[in-house]
Amino acid sequence: MYFVEDLFHQHGARLGLELVAGEGGMKRPIRVPEAHRPGLSLSGYLKNHANKRILIFGRVEIEYLCDLDAETRIQRLEAILGPQTPAVIVARRYKPPAELAQLCARRNIPLMRASLTTMNVLSKLTHLLTEEFAPSMNVHGTLVEVFGVGVLIQGDSSVGKSEAALGLIERGHRLISDDIVKVRKREGIYLEGFGADLTRHHMEIRGIGIINVAHLYGAVCVRDYKSIDLVVKLEAWDDHSFYDRVGLEEKHCDMLGVKVPHHVLPVKPGRDVVLLLETIALNHRLKAMGYNSAKEFNAKLLEMIAVKQQKGNRKRPEWADTIR
Repeated sequence: MYFVEDLFHQHGARLGLELVAGEGGMKRPIRVPEAHRPGLSLSGYLKNHANKRILIFGRVEIEYLCDLDAETRIQRLEAILGPQTPAVIVARRYKPPAELAQLCARRNIPLMRASLTTMNVLSKLTHLLTEEFAPSMNVHGTLVEVFGVGVLIQGDSSVGKSEAALGLIERGHRLISDDIVKVRKREGIYLEGFGADLTRHHMEIRGIGIINVAHLYGAVCVRDYKSIDLVVKLEAWDDHSFYDRVGLEEKHCDMLGVKVPHHVLPVKPGRDVVLLLETIALNHRLKAMGYNSAKEFNAKLLEMIAVKQQKGNRKRPEWADTIR
C-alpha cells in the first residue's frame, strides 16, 4: 500500500510540496495512480466524481472558489472532499481559501502547496504515481549491459553467472545488478531492471567475496537502470539434450506479461561464455535492425535447392517420363 506520507517524503522535494494542514491524515492510502482537477465538480456536477484521486487546485479553481459566497464555497468543498480523498495539492504556492484549510484539518485530509505550475504538478505527479504503482517482481540473476543491450543472465547456483558478468565488465561492458534483480514494468510495454540500494554495484564471487565493481573498474562500468532486452539462461552441458544449432525458432519467456527473447546457453570447459554472450547481444541488435542471419541463410538454402531442382528437370530427357 502506498500512502500520502510516502509521496511527500520521496517526491516532495521534486514537486516543491509544503504541508499546510491535515497532517493527521498522512497515513491515508493512495489507491489509484491518478490526479484530478475538480473544475466540473466544484460547479456542483458530481456525477462520476473521481473521489479516489488526489485533487489538484490551480489558479482557475482558486479564483472560482473566491468568487463564491462563503456558504456555497463550504457546500461545494464538502461535496468533493470525501473519506476516500487521499490529499489536496494547491499549485503555484497559492494561498488556499480558509474554508478549504479548515475542512482538510477537520477531516484529516493532507493539504499541501506546490511550487510548480498546475500542469507541471499534474503531469509530474501522474508520472511519479504511475512508476510507483507499476507491476514489479524480483528475479534471481545478473543484469548487464552489453553493446547497449540489457542482458539478464540466469541459471542454477554456481553455474557461472557472476563470473561471466565479471568477464563482460572487464571487456568494458556495464553491470546493473548481481544476484537479485528488481524488475519493473514501464509504460505497460517494456521491463526495466535495477538493483537494491544496499547491493548496488556489488558482486559476489565465490572464493573472493564481495567486490565493488565501481571502485575496481571505474564508474563507467556500472549504471543504475537498464531495460531488459533479452534473457540468457546458462546451464551445464548435457550430451543428451538438444540445442538449437540454426536459430530459426525464436523463444520467449514471459515476465510481468511482457515477452522477452530467451536463449539457452550450454556451458562446459573450453567454451568462451563471455564471447558467446557478446555474440548473442550483437545478433539481437542485428535482428532489431531487420537482419536475421538464420532466416537469411535458410532463404538462400531454399533458393539453391530450388535452382538445382530446376536444372535437374531440364537435363532429364523427355522420353524418360514414358518409361515406367
